[in-house]
Amino acid sequence: MNNIPVVKIGIVAVSRDCFPESLAVNRRKALVEAYKAKYNADDIYECPVCIVESEIHMVQALEDIKKAGCNALCVYLGNFGPEISETLLAKHFDGPKMFVAAAEESQGNLIQGRGDAYCGMLNASYNLKLRNVGAYIPEYPVGTFEECADMIHEFIPIARAIDGLANLKIISFGPRPLNFLACNAPIKQLYNLGVEIEENSELDLFEAFNKHADDPRIPAKVKEMEEELGEGNNKPTILPKLAQYELTLLDWIEEHRGYRKYVAIAGKCWPAFQTQFGFVPCYVNSRLTGMGIPVSCEVDIYGCLSEFIGTCVSDDVVTLLDINNSVPADMYKESIEGKFPYKHTDTFMGFHCGNTCSKKLTKCSMEYQLIMARALPEEVTQGTLEGDIVPGDITFFRLQSTADNILRGYIANGEVLPVATKSFGGIGVFAIEEMGRFYRHVLIEKNYPHHGAVAFGHHGKALYEVFKYIGVPVEEIGFNQPAGVRYPTENPFA
Repeated sequence: MNNIPVVKIGIVAVSRDCFPESLAVNRRKALVEAYKAKYNADDIYECPVCIVESEIHMVQALEDIKKAGCNALCVYLGNFGPEISETLLAKHFDGPKMFVAAAEESQGNLIQGRGDAYCGMLNASYNLKLRNVGAYIPEYPVGTFEECADMIHEFIPIARAIDGLANLKIISFGPRPLNFLACNAPIKQLYNLGVEIEENSELDLFEAFNKHADDPRIPAKVKEMEEELGEGNNKPTILPKLAQYELTLLDWIEEHRGYRKYVAIAGKCWPAFQTQFGFVPCYVNSRLTGMGIPVSCEVDIYGCLSEFIGTCVSDDVVTLLDINNSVPADMYKESIEGKFPYKHTDTFMGFHCGNTCSKKLTKCSMEYQLIMARALPEEVTQGTLEGDIVPGDITFFRLQSTADNILRGYIANGEVLPVATKSFGGIGVFAIEEMGRFYRHVLIEKNYPHHGAVAFGHHGKALYEVFKYIGVPVEEIGFNQPAGVRYPTENPFA
């Protein structure tokens, strides 16, 4: 993934001046040793310049971690800590930050060796709030060296997403298709998040595409596609056009990223795209997403944003799917009931025409887009990548701005079942515990569109912290309530 940040966390120990400084120094060293023993040493940087006790120390530490190339900060309370200096450090550090605190080590050393960081964390959190400084504080932020090392490691995907958003540009092409109000949302929240957006016309894209005709790089790109598709290369004649389109997008990214490090695309794919370009862009979208450059369908800007967050958190390929159709009763009876611990209403099919990367399909084939071909000549609808999505753990989620500019999101861990879909497109049989109730009382009740981002693996914990960090009110983060826990809008007599 070359389109997301590489996180380097500067660990700065802090000490209140009426406590032994050696407590913070020795505990910092032990924390760093514990991290390096278990995780990648390149993830962290131990700030050796000073133990922060004063505002002057804070400035020195800040300069040191910036010089070391740190893009994330861990403030480590080796003892009670200086609430002013430590929170000023967080305030002036331009990047994601976290606070953790040292647990006491032994009952035999509770006089000169007691640090009281358990107490200090309370004052740190209070001062952060006074200064309007956001920071990640783990569920239980006081721990042994090994436990704090684990907390820092859990912060990495969160920090990757926060830093990524601060350096992201979304490039969009065209308005949403007709009858597609569902993906229309105000872009003000993008600016609130620090995300840049460049909105372009489809004509701009079409002009750039035509200028790439006979691009000398097309044959090499076609060969890449042939190797990826293998036996699934069922539409070989369309590959030169798809290669031309991919080169168009990649060149556009480099020419238009401006001062931003990372880019994602909200692209157009119908209704006029097929007749003018002569293909559908699904396969190219899947390839760019596989490179770590998420591309959403149907100019879904917040779907694109969600995909990028998922890419950062999972450090893996993501996809964007319709929460599409119910699982037929006979399929549930034959392939799911008694084999997996899910009710029929826990299951559904996630689908899109063909934008899921080949790495996330059990096998793939290049096809035409069946739904579009019902109204158009088949030859202009070629370019989808079909196949069943790989079984395994997933996280279904979305960050969304409402029509009245409220930022909200939902997250649900689940899985793709190893059940043949017997359908078309990029598609899978999904299962999420209590999906039926979640569907009604979160997705419908909160007016979410049908597009959801899918990260492969269970990443709900990190995504929840990302959503909180960027300012989504906790009451606006939906998740699937377990059986017996009622949603506010759920009829108690149902």
